[in-house]
Order: sequence, then C-alpha cells, then structure tokens
Amino acid sequence: MVMALITPLALGLAGCTDSAAPVPAFAPEYQGIETRLLDGDLVNFHVTMSGARDTADVERYSECAAAQYALIRGYGFARHLRTNVAQEGGIWQGDAVYTISAALPRGLKTIDAEVVAANCAENGIPMV
Repeated sequence: MVMALITPLALGLAGCTDSAAPVPAFAPEYQGIETRLLDGDLVNFHVTMSGARDTADVERYSECAAAQYALIRGYGFARHLRTNVAQEGGIWQGDAVYTISAALPRGLKTIDAEVVAANCAENGIPMV
C-alpha cells in the first residue's frame, strides 16, 4: 500500500529535471560612439548598440569608450558620473558622462583606463 503512494510521487518528480530553455548566445552589435568634450576634463559619450542583454552591456560599452579616450588624451584614470540608458525597437542607447584625470580621482566609480581598455579589447568591445 505504501508502494502505491510512492510510485505516483516518484513518477511526478521524475519529470522535474533541470530543463530550462537554452540561453541565447550574446551577440552584440556595437553601432558607434560619439564623444563630446564638455569642459576641460568632463566628457560625454553617446553609444549605440543592439543585442544588449540589459543596461549593464550598454554601460560597459560607454566605460570602454571612456577608458580609451582617457588614454588617447594622456590620462590614466576616469571617474563615472552618470549613465542614462534607453532602448527602443531593439536599439540601445547610452548617454554617459565621465571626468578624466592623470591621477586617481576621488569617488567610488573610478576606473584605471589601462586595465579597463585591456579588458575591453580582450572581450571585443570597441573603443574610441
């Protein structure tokens, strides 16, 4: 009698396997970077891409642009001030502002331009 109760339960649990739908491959299309020097060390980056998984991919793209821009200008660091991200019709746009500097700036959202640029190159993310 106990076996009769266990068998349907066991059969029901047998169907509970980890069969999550496959995650699509990440295939971003980086569509461009516009750079605007706002004032001295204050720089605005507009990036456009499709295939982003979420806002973090767009933010990373703008961070790569900021890192390379800092290096081109002879600076070693950047500090993130803000990033606004919007998505419409599968096209993602980021509007980010960074300061660039020769010395490590104050703040929590600072980046070492050489390290970030190397990581971006390694991951195939285009830069300025």
